[in-house]
Amino acid sequence: MSEDHTHVQEFFGARAADWDRKFPEDGPAFATAVAECGLRPGDRVLDAGCGTGRALGALRAAVGPAGTVLGVDLTPQMLAAAQRAGRAAEGALVLADVARLPLRDEALDAVFASGLIAHLPDPAANLSELSRVVRPGGRLALFHPIGRAALAARQGRELTGQDLRAEHNLGPLLAAAGWDLTSYADEDHRFLALAARRS
Repeated sequence: MSEDHTHVQEFFGARAADWDRKFPEDGPAFATAVAECGLRPGDRVLDAGCGTGRALGALRAAVGPAGTVLGVDLTPQMLAAAQRAGRAAEGALVLADVARLPLRDEALDAVFASGLIAHLPDPAANLSELSRVVRPGGRLALFHPIGRAALAARQGRELTGQDLRAEHNLGPLLAAAGWDLTSYADEDHRFLALAARRS
Protein backbone atom coordinates (compact mmCIF):
# COMPACT_ATOMS: atom_id res chain seq x y z
CA MET A 1 0.00 0.00 0.00
CA SER A 2 1.34 3.43 -0.88
CA GLU A 3 2.08 6.08 1.73
CA ASP A 4 -0.80 8.16 0.34
CA HIS A 5 -3.20 5.27 0.90
CA THR A 6 -1.90 4.67 4.41
CA HIS A 7 -2.50 8.34 5.25
CA VAL A 8 -6.06 8.20 3.87
CA GLN A 9 -6.83 5.03 5.81
CA GLU A 10 -5.42 6.47 9.04
CA PHE A 11 -7.28 9.77 8.62
CA PHE A 12 -10.68 8.23 7.88
CA GLY A 13 -10.22 5.17 10.07
CA ALA A 14 -9.79 7.37 13.14
CA ARG A 15 -12.97 9.34 12.29
CA ALA A 16 -15.27 6.60 11.02
CA ALA A 17 -17.22 5.90 14.20
CA ASP A 18 -18.29 9.55 14.61
CA TRP A 19 -18.50 10.56 10.94
CA ASP A 20 -22.28 10.56 10.59
CA ARG A 21 -22.79 12.30 13.94
CA LYS A 22 -20.31 15.01 12.96
CA PHE A 23 -22.21 15.90 9.77
CA PRO A 24 -25.87 15.13 10.57
CA GLU A 25 -27.36 17.72 8.20
CA ASP A 26 -25.80 16.35 5.00
CA GLY A 27 -28.47 13.75 4.13
CA PRO A 28 -30.76 15.97 2.03
CA ALA A 29 -27.78 17.31 0.07
CA PHE A 30 -26.81 13.76 -0.90
CA ALA A 31 -30.36 12.99 -2.03
CA THR A 32 -30.56 16.18 -4.10
CA ALA A 33 -27.20 15.48 -5.76
CA VAL A 34 -28.18 11.92 -6.64
CA ALA A 35 -31.45 13.20 -8.11
CA GLU A 36 -29.43 15.39 -10.50
CA CYS A 37 -27.31 12.47 -11.78
CA GLY A 38 -29.90 11.25 -14.26
CA LEU A 39 -29.94 7.68 -12.96
CA ARG A 40 -32.66 5.38 -14.25
CA PRO A 41 -34.28 2.23 -12.89
CA GLY A 42 -32.03 -0.74 -13.61
CA ASP A 43 -28.81 1.30 -13.82
CA ARG A 44 -25.54 0.03 -12.34
CA VAL A 45 -23.91 2.67 -10.13
CA LEU A 46 -20.77 2.85 -8.02
CA ASP A 47 -20.39 5.03 -4.94
CA ALA A 48 -16.61 5.55 -5.14
CA GLY A 49 -15.09 6.29 -1.76
CA CYS A 50 -18.47 5.62 -0.18
CA GLY A 51 -17.33 6.16 3.41
CA THR A 52 -20.20 5.38 5.76
CA GLY A 53 -22.54 4.93 2.80
CA ARG A 54 -24.59 8.10 3.17
CA ALA A 55 -25.43 8.14 -0.57
CA LEU A 56 -26.41 4.48 -0.86
CA GLY A 57 -30.07 4.92 0.06
CA ALA A 58 -30.59 7.68 -2.52
CA LEU A 59 -28.69 5.69 -5.15
CA ARG A 60 -30.84 2.59 -4.45
CA ALA A 61 -34.01 4.67 -4.70
CA ALA A 62 -32.84 6.04 -8.06
CA VAL A 63 -31.96 2.70 -9.68
CA GLY A 64 -34.70 0.66 -8.01
CA PRO A 65 -34.67 -3.01 -7.07
CA ALA A 66 -33.50 -4.06 -10.54
CA GLY A 67 -30.46 -1.80 -10.40
CA THR A 68 -27.03 -2.46 -8.95
CA VAL A 69 -25.47 -0.31 -6.23
CA LEU A 70 -21.86 -0.82 -5.15
CA GLY A 71 -20.15 1.08 -2.36
CA VAL A 72 -16.35 0.94 -2.54
CA ASP A 73 -14.02 2.33 0.09
CA LEU A 74 -10.38 1.92 1.06
CA THR A 75 -11.00 2.18 4.81
CA PRO A 76 -12.37 -0.88 6.65
CA GLN A 77 -13.65 1.23 9.55
CA MET A 78 -15.79 3.33 7.21
CA LEU A 79 -17.35 0.21 5.68
CA ALA A 80 -17.94 -1.19 9.18
CA ALA A 81 -19.75 2.04 10.10
CA ALA A 82 -21.87 1.72 6.94
CA GLN A 83 -22.69 -1.86 7.92
CA ARG A 84 -23.68 -0.82 11.47
CA ALA A 85 -25.93 1.90 10.01
CA GLY A 86 -27.78 -0.75 7.99
CA ARG A 87 -26.64 0.64 4.66
CA ALA A 88 -25.46 -2.71 3.31
CA ALA A 89 -29.15 -3.34 2.61
CA GLU A 90 -29.00 -0.59 -0.04
CA GLY A 91 -25.91 -1.81 -1.88
CA ALA A 92 -22.94 -4.16 -1.76
CA LEU A 93 -20.04 -2.83 0.32
CA VAL A 94 -16.61 -3.61 -1.12
CA LEU A 95 -13.18 -2.96 0.40
CA ALA A 96 -11.18 -1.78 -2.61
CA ASP A 97 -9.02 1.00 -4.00
CA VAL A 98 -10.68 3.26 -6.59
CA ALA A 99 -7.27 3.41 -8.29
CA ARG A 100 -7.62 -0.31 -9.14
CA LEU A 101 -11.27 -1.25 -9.19
CA PRO A 102 -12.17 -4.95 -9.27
CA LEU A 103 -14.61 -4.34 -12.14
CA ARG A 104 -14.56 -5.12 -15.84
CA ASP A 105 -14.40 -2.41 -18.49
CA GLU A 106 -17.66 -0.51 -19.07
CA ALA A 107 -19.43 -2.43 -16.28
CA LEU A 108 -21.28 0.60 -14.92
CA ASP A 109 -23.71 3.30 -15.98
CA ALA A 110 -22.54 5.86 -13.45
CA VAL A 111 -20.15 6.74 -10.65
CA PHE A 112 -21.05 8.95 -7.69
CA ALA A 113 -18.08 10.26 -5.70
CA SER A 114 -18.51 12.40 -2.60
CA GLY A 115 -15.42 14.22 -1.36
CA LEU A 116 -13.22 11.79 -3.25
CA ILE A 117 -11.15 13.93 -5.58
CA ALA A 118 -9.25 15.72 -2.80
CA HIS A 119 -7.99 12.34 -1.52
CA LEU A 120 -6.86 10.80 -4.81
CA PRO A 121 -3.09 10.23 -4.92
CA ASP A 122 -3.01 10.56 -8.72
CA PRO A 123 -6.19 12.37 -9.83
CA ALA A 124 -5.56 12.05 -13.57
CA ALA A 125 -4.90 8.31 -13.43
CA ASN A 126 -7.63 7.69 -10.87
CA LEU A 127 -10.28 9.55 -12.89
CA SER A 128 -9.16 7.49 -15.91
CA GLU A 129 -9.79 4.34 -13.88
CA LEU A 130 -13.32 5.54 -13.13
CA SER A 131 -13.75 6.19 -16.85
CA ARG A 132 -12.60 2.65 -17.64
CA VAL A 133 -15.42 1.05 -15.67
CA VAL A 134 -18.21 3.27 -17.06
CA ARG A 135 -19.89 2.70 -20.42
CA PRO A 136 -19.63 5.40 -23.12
CA GLY A 137 -22.20 8.08 -22.33
CA GLY A 138 -22.27 7.06 -18.67
CA ARG A 139 -22.08 9.63 -15.92
CA LEU A 140 -19.75 10.81 -13.18
CA ALA A 141 -20.87 12.99 -10.26
CA LEU A 142 -18.21 14.67 -8.11
CA PHE A 143 -20.04 15.92 -5.05
CA HIS A 144 -19.44 17.58 -1.71
CA PRO A 145 -22.24 18.68 0.64
CA ILE A 146 -20.71 22.16 0.95
CA GLY A 147 -18.96 24.31 -1.65
CA ARG A 148 -15.24 24.94 -2.01
CA ALA A 149 -15.20 28.26 -0.15
CA ALA A 150 -17.27 26.95 2.75
CA LEU A 151 -15.07 23.86 3.00
CA ALA A 152 -11.89 25.96 3.00
CA ALA A 153 -13.34 28.11 5.78
CA ARG A 154 -14.31 25.02 7.80
CA GLN A 155 -10.76 23.71 7.43
CA GLY A 156 -9.17 27.09 8.27
CA ARG A 157 -7.36 27.50 4.96
CA GLU A 158 -7.39 29.91 2.06
CA LEU A 159 -9.19 28.98 -1.14
CA THR A 160 -6.68 29.12 -3.99
CA GLY A 161 -6.77 28.80 -7.74
CA GLN A 162 -4.73 25.60 -7.41
CA ASP A 163 -7.73 23.71 -6.00
CA LEU A 164 -8.40 20.69 -8.22
CA ARG A 165 -12.13 21.33 -7.91
CA ALA A 166 -11.90 24.83 -9.39
CA GLU A 167 -13.69 24.70 -12.75
CA HIS A 168 -10.63 25.87 -14.71
CA ASN A 169 -8.63 22.94 -13.26
CA LEU A 170 -11.31 20.28 -13.13
CA GLY A 171 -12.54 20.57 -16.73
CA PRO A 172 -9.16 19.82 -18.35
CA LEU A 173 -8.39 17.14 -15.74
CA LEU A 174 -11.63 15.34 -16.54
CA ALA A 175 -11.13 15.76 -20.29
CA ALA A 176 -7.70 14.14 -20.10
CA ALA A 177 -9.28 11.20 -18.26
CA GLY A 178 -12.02 10.59 -20.84
CA TRP A 179 -14.83 12.68 -19.36
CA ASP A 180 -16.67 15.76 -20.65
CA LEU A 181 -17.75 18.20 -17.91
CA THR A 182 -21.46 18.83 -18.49
CA SER A 183 -22.40 20.96 -15.48
CA TYR A 184 -20.64 22.67 -12.61
CA ALA A 185 -22.11 24.12 -9.40
CA ASP A 186 -19.99 25.50 -6.57
CA GLU A 187 -22.27 27.11 -4.01
CA ASP A 188 -22.06 27.51 -0.24
CA HIS A 189 -24.48 24.63 0.31
CA ARG A 190 -23.01 22.18 -2.22
CA PHE A 191 -20.43 21.33 -4.84
CA LEU A 192 -21.57 19.20 -7.77
CA ALA A 193 -19.72 18.63 -11.03
CA LEU A 194 -21.33 16.28 -13.53
CA ALA A 195 -19.47 14.69 -16.44
CA ALA A 196 -20.24 12.25 -19.23
CA ARG A 197 -17.94 9.43 -20.33
CA ARG A 198 -16.67 10.17 -23.80
CA SER A 199 -17.42 7.57 -26.49
